[in-house]
Amino acid sequence: MKKYFKHKIKSLLLVNKIVVIHYLELNGKFFHEEEKHDFWEIVCAVKGKVTCTADGKEVNLNDGDIYFHKPNELHSLTVDGNENAGVFVLSFECLSESMRFFSDRKVKLNNRQLKYIKEIIEIAKRTYDITFYDLATDIMNLLPQPTLGGEQLIKNYVETLLIDVMRSMTETQDGNDVFLQETEINNKLAEDIIKILKENIFGRVSIDDISRKINYSKAYVFKQFKWATNKSVMAFYSELKIKKAKEMIRKESLTIKEIAEKLCFDTPNYFSKTFKKITGIAPTEYKKRVAE
Repeated sequence: MKKYFKHKIKSLLLVNKIVVIHYLELNGKFFHEEEKHDFWEIVCAVKGKVTCTADGKEVNLNDGDIYFHKPNELHSLTVDGNENAGVFVLSFECLSESMRFFSDRKVKLNNRQLKYIKEIIEIAKRTYDITFYDLATDIMNLLPQPTLGGEQLIKNYVETLLIDVMRSMTETQDGNDVFLQETEINNKLAEDIIKILKENIFGRVSIDDISRKINYSKAYVFKQFKWATNKSVMAFYSELKIKKAKEMIRKESLTIKEIAEKLCFDTPNYFSKTFKKITGIAPTEYKKRVAE
């Protein structure tokens, strides 16, 4: 009997949740006050001109331009009113590492990509009972009889749009030689985490702090850092601190207690235990050895 090989499909990105979808036809001045939230938001000028802000930076969008607001970015939306404008706004949750590609990006969509947006708008109208043209609406309820598979189709179209934009910006005739491969993505994430740890070598930083800074869940941060370094984030952080402690013992005239305080260990005793666990000897013994 013929044997078949079943290919496991790797997903470049997965949209976990759709938060809200809007399409605004505006023919007057419009302003939506600044807000921020822990999910992604895309704003597209389907026709006309709009202006959005991103953490204080002003971004002007013309016909077909789209901007990607990353999680926890303070943003607003303004329409001049001198001409009609059509604005598409979509908020969604996606925890995939590849979404980092879109941070602070403004992109001119091609006709195919604009068609994906139009499909999302049409399917949303037949799926959700929402005040479609009101940005104040923040909850989408299903219609009593939504179109068959509407939510899944919207998710699929959003993922397709995102992947299509990535491909159009990174692919060449020889293949994709710009966009990071999965292993490179994970290493880049580890590098970003290590940078945060080093910046806080004389302070304190937690997994919660790191996940907020890089906009990923604690579980994802832990998993990817462990994969890249074979160590937990906090174990790596302790090693960085002890490495710095050894340097301070060699180069500075400080007591063990003073070094422990500068590196923000709770007590000198805890510092000594951590030092010995990592180096195999107590900090006092290390100090004697380097002084000889």
